[in-house]
Amino acid sequence: MRSALVIALAISMSAATTAWAQNAQAPAPAAAAAKCDNPKALGVARVVEIDTTGGPGFGFEHFKAYDFLKDKEVVLTFDDGPWPGHTPAVLKALADQCTKAVFFPIGKHAGWHPEIMKQVASAGHTVGSHTWSHKDLSKLNEQEGKDEIEKGFAAVSIALGNKPVAPFFRFPALRHPPELVKYLGERNVGIFSTDMDSFDFKMRKPEQVVTSVMTKLEKHGKGIILMHDFQQATAKAAPDLLQKLKDGGYKVVQVVGKTPVEPKKEYVDMVLKEMGGGLEAARPMSSVIKTIDGN
Repeated sequence: MRSALVIALAISMSAATTAWAQNAQAPAPAAAAAKCDNPKALGVARVVEIDTTGGPGFGFEHFKAYDFLKDKEVVLTFDDGPWPGHTPAVLKALADQCTKAVFFPIGKHAGWHPEIMKQVASAGHTVGSHTWSHKDLSKLNEQEGKDEIEKGFAAVSIALGNKPVAPFFRFPALRHPPELVKYLGERNVGIFSTDMDSFDFKMRKPEQVVTSVMTKLEKHGKGIILMHDFQQATAKAAPDLLQKLKDGGYKVVQVVGKTPVEPKKEYVDMVLKEMGGGLEAARPMSSVIKTIDGN
């Protein structure tokens, strides 16, 4: 029985790797423009395409070269997902306002919840990466850091159905070891810092998240906003926050990459082995496992 299981797993991994290789060369599909049923929606004011050749950085907390936002324009970004309940709630709030964001998922989370990752992409949001397991890369050696970066992109790609990923990366805790900044430049991956950090991970109440973002926006006037779809308070705050952005005259800019980043095959194989293979065809966990007795 054990040998049969090993053989079956090997076949699954081989098929998954083949499927990834067939899809990797294809450009990321353009999201279809969804019809907006809310005439008063926040919407998307502009779509900005970024050529990430050489690994440019964005977000004035760390990078000063590119100031591409006009007054009262914002880029909405969400880290650390996907996560059951919370990410879908954020997606619904964004859909209700017919607007778009950039998501920086953790590779392991994407592997655990590929069905949610696919929902993010199918809704037309931009999907980058936030490492494999959210380790502080400034505390790792260079190779360990590269492994975290590459496994993250591979896991997100697999979760999306073996699709290339937007060429955008955000360092955990916004800590940027120079050797890894250089490496991302060689990979032609743009680095996102932030203009304002909501610090929503320190908050338990939705109104605290809204106050944090709006207060900082009033000070800065525009910017890339860092939030976390992993956080319950943020998920609950999203509808009110987006409405306040609309009421305050702010406009959303969606950011897309000119050329997607293609995961390296050896890291695809590594992630498939570590996660058990078959992620690209995974069914929603609720359709595989359910409680039939007890709480």
